[in-house]
Amino acid sequence: MSTHDHYHPPGLQHQFEDMKQQEESVSIGMWMFLVQEIMFFGGMFTVYLVFRSRYPMAFAAGSNHLDAFWGGLNTLVLIVSSLTMALTVYYAQKGNRNMQVILIILTMFFGSVFLGVKAIEYTDKYNHGLIPFSNWNKKTPAEGEKKTEHSGIVLPFETKAEAAEGKNEAHPYHNPTGTFQWDDKEGEKIITEAQQKGYLTNAEKIGYFTNGELDKEKIRGKVQIFYWIYFVMTGLHGLHMIIGLGIMAWLLWKAWLGTYSAEYYSPVEMSGLYWHFVDIVWIFLFPLLYLLGRHFLAGGH
Repeated sequence: MSTHDHYHPPGLQHQFEDMKQQEESVSIGMWMFLVQEIMFFGGMFTVYLVFRSRYPMAFAAGSNHLDAFWGGLNTLVLIVSSLTMALTVYYAQKGNRNMQVILIILTMFFGSVFLGVKAIEYTDKYNHGLIPFSNWNKKTPAEGEKKTEHSGIVLPFETKAEAAEGKNEAHPYHNPTGTFQWDDKEGEKIITEAQQKGYLTNAEKIGYFTNGELDKEKIRGKVQIFYWIYFVMTGLHGLHMIIGLGIMAWLLWKAWLGTYSAEYYSPVEMSGLYWHFVDIVWIFLFPLLYLLGRHFLAGGH
């Protein structure tokens, strides 16, 4: 019998002797990649912990402006997507093509819902001036100016006419330069209460006050640090989700072609590891970013 008549397992690459060696190599490579991802996110978590330990009340005040409902919904969505991904691996091992395709589509759907919710949240921050980058927030006309609905051009004579008629009412959000905005009475109340009860750290005693009085500009700067961390961490996590959806799209095509079976399913398994890792990162981000200081709003201590 010639060597061309030997059985060649599906998916076996030429550089490996057999499927067991290939699977071990792929698994080791994937875990090494995940370890460096842990180190990557670990650096950001360290930055978070350092600044939160210095300015816990400013972080609590900033966190209270995040919508815990959307964060909780996204947590649930990702947990369910981890289930559908795990089932995808299971049916790949069983060689069930149709269930693989259905479950990959469901996983992609949940991943897309997650990104859609983040888009809603980011839009809300844009509209309320909470993006900590210069000129990245929604801009409103300067004092005494108003944009016409039909053209978007500021016409001084129209502004004067409306003012004469009493129609030029003050807009609740005023940000002509698109800078970071922060004027939160509830946040100031939290800090004042913490000061009275002796909860402030030494860094806070310096960082929030000027000559013994609350300094809104200083508080704004500390809350801005929170939002820097929020956008960097959730933005990079979202980028990983987008990459994951790309991987799922490739996996869907290969599954549709019937590539994966009980003999060859390692790409599905490795993709699942990546997806689960991204989900686990969010499990940590949700409480650290969204649930800080909620007890202050409820009147707790």
